[in-house]
Amino acid sequence: MTKASTSAATGAAGTATAQSAAPQPAPPRPGDQGAAVHRHGAALGTLGLFTVLLGAALPLIDFFIVNVALPTIERDLDAGAALLELVVAGYGLSYAVLLVLGGRLGDMFGRRRLFIAGMAAFGATSLACGLAPDAWSLVAARVAQGAASALMLPQVLATIHASTTGHRRARALSMYGATAGLAMVAGQILGGVLVAADIAGSGWRAIFLVNVPVAVVGLFLAVRSVPETRSQAPAPVDVPGTVLLAAALTSLLAPLTEGRAAGWPLWTWVSLAAFPLLAYALYAVERRADRAGRTPLVPPSLFAQVSLRRGLVLVVPFSIGFGGFMFVFAVALQQGLGMGAVAAGVALVPLAVTFFAASLAGPRLVRGYGSRIVPAGAVVQGLGLALMAYAVWRDWPSVGTLALLPGTALAGAGQGLQLPVLFRIVLSDVPQERAGVGSGVMVTTQQSTLALGVATLGSLFLTLAGAGTAHMGHALVVTLLTQLGLVVLTGLLALRLPRAIS
Repeated sequence: MTKASTSAATGAAGTATAQSAAPQPAPPRPGDQGAAVHRHGAALGTLGLFTVLLGAALPLIDFFIVNVALPTIERDLDAGAALLELVVAGYGLSYAVLLVLGGRLGDMFGRRRLFIAGMAAFGATSLACGLAPDAWSLVAARVAQGAASALMLPQVLATIHASTTGHRRARALSMYGATAGLAMVAGQILGGVLVAADIAGSGWRAIFLVNVPVAVVGLFLAVRSVPETRSQAPAPVDVPGTVLLAAALTSLLAPLTEGRAAGWPLWTWVSLAAFPLLAYALYAVERRADRAGRTPLVPPSLFAQVSLRRGLVLVVPFSIGFGGFMFVFAVALQQGLGMGAVAAGVALVPLAVTFFAASLAGPRLVRGYGSRIVPAGAVVQGLGLALMAYAVWRDWPSVGTLALLPGTALAGAGQGLQLPVLFRIVLSDVPQERAGVGSGVMVTTQQSTLALGVATLGSLFLTLAGAGTAHMGHALVVTLLTQLGLVVLTGLLALRLPRAIS
């Protein structure tokens, strides 16, 4: 088997302060993404919040649901390593590069309208994935599925910001963070269950077909419960910024994801060499547009916010480790220990449970300890990774789920303490009229680095493991210790965060 899911990541959110006691913000600049909506618009109720959180969970679940299904896909479609990489990378690339654009389109045409369109497209492309007759058809359907996800997900956070205030907004954003993290773990668990269940002989196809009825329910609920919001002064699409952002991310992620399976041909090195040039061109074009008073896709002036800038720096090592771990763990359990799809998924249940519990406790802990929750979570996660590495080193290849349980449980608790709080920190000081673009930048950063984690930690693991399974235990230990180094980096960087979180 080859690499699995890109990440993802993820998606993700921050928080905002209560607006009722604060002065009214200055009128938004024309085109500011996420500009405040009319105050007389409908509020987001409980059913509406459930609906948009469902829309946030679906794309993230589908980042990871293929992890445990790739061996079955490989056998059924006679797909080689490079094609399997494309099944994964096609979704992740189209998702990551179109997220910010999806947010801009929601500002222009209405977030409810774009959410419904994205949900419908997600259901249709999921059906196409489930019915794909060959590997190339599956690749094409996955690319389209990623684009549909990028249309739907940005509307979730923008809708929450535009249609909630005060305590309800803080609660909604905390639930968003918990949903995002849990969805990434649940996707891998659900994938194992569905593949093993082999419903009506569908095999791996069930992991995509299950999205169809869920999307139909989501469409019904969205029509009834999600209020329409839009920017009062929407900006036109920033074509140069969109093209350069897509080119820069593709030039980095495509060769890192495909390179190992393809044997590192010349195009991979040319692409990697082009990345810094494209990234600088993006910065120069966006800075010029920002200074001219226009609204670029990624405004450099947004990074003047200390909490956003420092929060994004933490998102990078955290997401690289998270994305890489989810892929490596699935491969090691199935290929190295010979576990079935269900057993490989069930091994992550302790991580999912403790993640969810810790993420729900986060808001209360933040009130008492502020941003110090993040380095504390890094310590807990690091301890969990160390316990997992020790169990693998001591007992491989006879290590079982029970021996890994203490480590996975602690790692999940540590991640749950960090991720929702990081989302909140990133957007805590972003003005409401620019919350949409801030959210887009954060989600794109998270999704891209989740994919980067699969590419880098995944390549490290597969290279050390070699063609067989004899060295897989050693490869897993080295990869877990590498992730531990990223966790230490996250914890040290978190000490620079502002203590108080608004």
